[in-house]
Order: sequence, then C-alpha cells, then structure tokens
Amino acid sequence: MKTRRTVLEGLLSVASGAGMSAVLRAGDPPARLEVGDASIEVSFDSDPFDLGQAALLDWVMQSARAATAYFGRFPVAHARVRLLQSPGARVSNGVSFGDHGARCRITVGQHVTQGDLDDDWVLTHEMIHFGFPSVEQRHHWIEEGIATYVEPIARAQVGLLTAERVWREIVDGMPQGLPAPGDQGLDNTHTWGRTYWGGALFCLVADIEIRKRTANAKGLQDALRAINRAGGTIEADWPLDRVIEVGDAATQGKTLMELYGQMASRPVTVDLSDLWKQLGVVRGDRGVTFDNRAALASIRASIC
Repeated sequence: MKTRRTVLEGLLSVASGAGMSAVLRAGDPPARLEVGDASIEVSFDSDPFDLGQAALLDWVMQSARAATAYFGRFPVAHARVRLLQSPGARVSNGVSFGDHGARCRITVGQHVTQGDLDDDWVLTHEMIHFGFPSVEQRHHWIEEGIATYVEPIARAQVGLLTAERVWREIVDGMPQGLPAPGDQGLDNTHTWGRTYWGGALFCLVADIEIRKRTANAKGLQDALRAINRAGGTIEADWPLDRVIEVGDAATQGKTLMELYGQMASRPVTVDLSDLWKQLGVVRGDRGVTFDNRAALASIRASIC
C-alpha cells in the first residue's frame, strides 16, 4: 500500500466525542464526525490553534462534503484525519495512507484564519485520494491526476468554488502536464508536472471523450463512482487494468483503455488552445468567461 502525498447538504453531522464546542488538546480522544453512513475521526497533535476547534472541525466537514458530493457518498466507511501544527497560517503538506485504514495527516499553521480554511484545497485533495485504489508506482500519475482534476470540481459541486474559478485553475494548470522533450509517456516520466498535471490532463481528455461518445449522458465521474463502489478505495491494491475495466464498463465504452494505450508509453501533446476554444473557455486578464456557442460548450457545462 503506497503513500499519497500532495494533497451534500444534510448528510454531515457531528457525533459523540470531543464535540464541536470542546477544545481538543494533543493526546485527547479524537472528535468523531459522521458523514452519512461513514465516520471520520479527527485528532490534533498540538494544543489549540488561534481559531477555535469548531472552525477546524467545520473545515474537515466542508472537505468531506465535497468528496461526498463527487462520489455520491463518502468514499470510505471510516477515515482518520490528523492535524499537525506548524508556524504561520498555511495549510500544507497533506499525506494520505491506505494501510491500517484510510487516513491522512495535514499540516495547519497555528495562526490559520477562517479565510485560509475556506480557500483550502489540500484536504479535499486528500479525501479524493480515499476514493481510488492504490496502483503500481509507475501508474502514480493516475492517483495524483484524479485528485488534482477532481478536487476543484468537487468543491464547486457544494458551492465552494464557481465554475469560472474551476476552469481558470484548469486552464492555468494544464500546460504543466504537457510532455517536454525526452518524455516517454505517463508511465515512464515521473516529473512533478507529468505526475500531477499530466495525470489531470488524462482525466480531462477522458472526461470530454466519454461525454462525446455517450451524448453527454456519462462522464468520468460515473467511472470513478463505479470504481469506488466496486471496492476501489485507498485501502485496496488494484492493477490498473482492473481500474480501467470497471471504469469503461460503467461508461459503456473503451475510452479509458484507448486513452491509456495512447498516453502510457509515448508523449501525446494536446492542443490546449484549440480545446479551450471548443469548450468555450475564454481566459482573460480578469479570469475566465464562457462562450456558450462553442462546439463543446454543453460538455464543459456538464463537467462544471
């Protein structure tokens, strides 16, 4: 089992334990949060942050809401989240594990503000990892690519981001995933850009192609939900062939298999400028606007 580093209304409630109003200290029993039929234990390695414990637990819930919206349920039955304190006010250094149960640890600055938590993406990224199986190390790009691609979409699905913000991040980030000279495909090129954004580019192209082939009836979200429901969580080791087989069956085609065959062992350059034009995504000085007359505008709107 490998380590993964980064990083619906009414479904979430607080259960017994320390509770939202209590002040948890290092060594105290974890707070237990309920997420539908699942639960999350939250523990702290340090004494209180500047913000109250309630704000930090709300932030964990907020990230869980996003993962729940995307997968249709929280992706594992039980998870543990450990908050490590650091100087400053940043959220950083998320790491997920599948051995001994789904768990992650994440570093939070002692002086973190509510605004910092509201804008955080790292914990949602880690929780998306919970919903996908561990694969061989050479396929690490698909684990990180899914978390990178899905995280902003999941946050938008619960109202934490606008569609314009999501597509701005996609447009700004995807060029980092394009192959550079000497690239040997996703399975053989393990740079940061190709692992995170190259994997995300694979997901974007797959999402669009699935939607084109199914008249926009299905997308990558359907594939990932099916994989998760078949037992594909961070706690499980799967061969990539099984991931692809389950995902393609759920989307009634062979998109994932074909795309993997194209991109695994050789560089594939995607014409991003043309893709944005087809999707109707226009990047300007002040952000992103949408052209709803574009050929793939309906697919873009269905993704986010």
